[in-house]
Amino acid sequence: MSNTAYIFDAIRTPRSKGKKDGTLHEVKPIDLGAGLLKALQSRQDLDTSYVDDVIMGCVSPVGEQGTDIAKMIAQNADWDASVAGVQLNRFCASGLEAINTAAAKVASGWDNLIVAGGIECMSRVPMGSDGGAMGMDAAFAVKESFVPQGIGADTIATLDGYSREDVDAYALESQRRAAHARDNGWFDSAVVPVVDGNGATILQRDDFIKADSTMEGLGGLRASFEEMGKYGFDDIIIKKYPQLERINHVHTPGNSSGIVDGASAVLIGSKQAQSDLGLKPRAKVIATAILASDPVIMLTGPGPAAKKALKTAGMTTSDIDLWEINEAFASVALRYMRDLDIDHDVTNVVGGAIAMGHPLGATGGCIMGSMLNELERRDLKTGMLSLCVGGGMGISCIIERV
Repeated sequence: MSNTAYIFDAIRTPRSKGKKDGTLHEVKPIDLGAGLLKALQSRQDLDTSYVDDVIMGCVSPVGEQGTDIAKMIAQNADWDASVAGVQLNRFCASGLEAINTAAAKVASGWDNLIVAGGIECMSRVPMGSDGGAMGMDAAFAVKESFVPQGIGADTIATLDGYSREDVDAYALESQRRAAHARDNGWFDSAVVPVVDGNGATILQRDDFIKADSTMEGLGGLRASFEEMGKYGFDDIIIKKYPQLERINHVHTPGNSSGIVDGASAVLIGSKQAQSDLGLKPRAKVIATAILASDPVIMLTGPGPAAKKALKTAGMTTSDIDLWEINEAFASVALRYMRDLDIDHDVTNVVGGAIAMGHPLGATGGCIMGSMLNELERRDLKTGMLSLCVGGGMGISCIIERV
């Protein structure tokens, strides 16, 4: 008989521009992550010797993010020497994969308390630093008809008929919602300010959000992947989807996820941990799912993954109150809502990665915090979290408030 996996807390850092002029560029990954673990310890009056494992997603686990950064973060936070740590990489799903893995370990009865989340300091360890076959091995790329994700996003828009105005309008609403939530303090309980070694605050709130965005401004941005498409990638897509005469390149920096620095941490445990440590559960994990879809377009997995999770849980879309989909690109979110026949009114209700940025390995934990806060603030019960993933994968998790 499985045990229930409870979520006791979910926190994150503010997110900031993932370039050398970003506010968090001065902060080492192990310090950014350690700040969250120290905050969890303080918020929960946590005996860290009780923690079985720290599972952290990281998509570029090299350089400052190498050598099993999860364990390094636990040590840097001065947690008990008995606390283990493991870094994992499922591309953009890494943070939610960490959460789902932690929930499975708790449900098995083999672990009682785990911290799961992720870290990505994209200003210090640029995306793609880890190399690998995807996009780096020419023979593999030709064999697998590889195209960059942005080309895949533009292909979704072309197949589904989303215009430049459609994706820009979605992006503008993401900015509006995120700015409104931040400025009204809706993120404050989940966001842990980043401080330096002297305790001085480096960043207290998200500073990547562009609250002054307009349709005119978004419309003036150049398509990011049009030139890339001319180098043969559009031809690869059209060969696979011959019903298309051309690819409509609609995605720009304004309607795609932002490159940022950020980290997240979610405390997941058993009924026994609750009893032993006096923890208060906020939600429980109902079902998780992982699958893969077309690896060429690469971004169509979230809807099918959500449906798989619903089937596992014996639920339907009408049983879900709020939905979170990582806004890798606007067309991904639009396809997700179309696949599941859900409204934007209940999807990404406080904005998403287009506005706040996508710290690759950490995003799954970031959206968990947003989901928990909004379920509580709105007095709702159930939430679905989903992300698109490199290689055509999709991941989902259903939670229910306790």
